[in-house]
Amino acid sequence: MHDGATFRHTTVLLDEAVDGVLARPDGVYVDGTFGRGGHSRLLLSKLGPQGRLIGIDRDPEAIAAAAAITDPRFSIVHAGFADMAEELAAIGVNQVDGVLLDLGVSSPQIDNPERGFSFRFDGPLDMRMDTTRGESAADFLARADERAIAQVIRDYGEERFAGQIAKALVARRQAGAPLTRTDELRELVARTVKTREPGQDPATRTFQALRIHVNGELEQLDQGLKAALRLLAPGGRLSVISFHSLEDRRVKQFIAEYSKHVFDRRAPFAEPAPLILNALGRIKPSDAEVAANPRSRSAVLRIAERTDAPLKD
Repeated sequence: MHDGATFRHTTVLLDEAVDGVLARPDGVYVDGTFGRGGHSRLLLSKLGPQGRLIGIDRDPEAIAAAAAITDPRFSIVHAGFADMAEELAAIGVNQVDGVLLDLGVSSPQIDNPERGFSFRFDGPLDMRMDTTRGESAADFLARADERAIAQVIRDYGEERFAGQIAKALVARRQAGAPLTRTDELRELVARTVKTREPGQDPATRTFQALRIHVNGELEQLDQGLKAALRLLAPGGRLSVISFHSLEDRRVKQFIAEYSKHVFDRRAPFAEPAPLILNALGRIKPSDAEVAANPRSRSAVLRIAERTDAPLKD
């Protein structure tokens, strides 16, 4: 068994994300994806004495890593960020000055074979971010029908050969040899996908799709963005790092929805509804960061600021 704390993690867009979320030094902040605490540690270093930071993560290894932070201004909650409003209310926090989300899977999760996130190492076909609950990737593949498997791989992996991969997976299961290891899945996909994208393993899209499905990542994101909006005080900031187009599209559309004037067609001469968010920008990693950390290549940071307009239910 590997100790997740031994795997090195390079935080992507570290300064940009923290500077983007920091509205007031003595405010209350949420790091909704604590991971190994890269963003949290930098944010704590910039907070004033009255500042407060609440870390949230659903990975038990991340919760264990948080114990290394002894700053009294910091606390950690074991939960998914989709539930942040309820989790914060339980500790008496109903409004915050900033929410930071670093989406996707972290380097320690990818690099630990026991977690089953990567096709680069053989390990159990798990992929759960919270290993204390839910269905693993192997469990899903052992019970789902061909149509359901194909839909997951097509929708979340944008994989052209989703139907063929699903058919091969079900055929193997029916032959009495269901998949339980990452190497088995990688080899099956390699045999099934006939054309390969340059520089990309054929299994990349299938692994991404299963991980997103097992963890309900897109549903978590939709719920988490709404929760963040409910929590943000006027002038508070939302800072979100995405790593693939499915995530970034949702973040972009969410910010756009609340940062445009809405006119009531039934009252064409009335004032438009006030903006709820101000979009502050989109940032990509520098060439130097990409050279130092190739995993940052696809990252996109989007920042928005809450206005003082009331949020209607």
